[in-house]
Amino acid sequence: MTDQEKTVRATGRCHCGGVRYTVRGPSRPVIQCHCEMCRRACGGVWKATAARRDDITIEDDDCLTRYRSTPAVQRGFCGRCGASLFWNHDERPYIGISAGTLDAPTGLKLALHIFTDDAGDWYELSDDGIAKAPGIPQDMSALKFPAE
Repeated sequence: MTDQEKTVRATGRCHCGGVRYTVRGPSRPVIQCHCEMCRRACGGVWKATAARRDDITIEDDDCLTRYRSTPAVQRGFCGRCGASLFWNHDERPYIGISAGTLDAPTGLKLALHIFTDDAGDWYELSDDGIAKAPGIPQDMSALKFPAE
């Protein structure tokens, strides 16, 4: 099955619509990253799903700006409205997608809080029954991609 023949599973965009994308494959459950770098990049907790690199098509990208935040990570955001959109690690087969930029309904659920030891002092992590990890957990089974 070619990429174009795959069913569209999700669509999304930035606030102003200058960047639009389509996902033609499964998305991973949502994580909330509390690390300082993510908090500074998006102004709060980074809430993200992910999709395999080959399943994401950026359709309107006139406003997409990329910023290399570490030697291996590039972040994508809208250069017009400032919306944080993507987290792209050079060595991973998937791209993180800001869950807040997806069009509803998503069908996704929050599965994990990571880097909770770095959480901001201006909010509390509730005991919401969602797994919490002080960094990246050894067991990532909660973040498996669903079957095609």
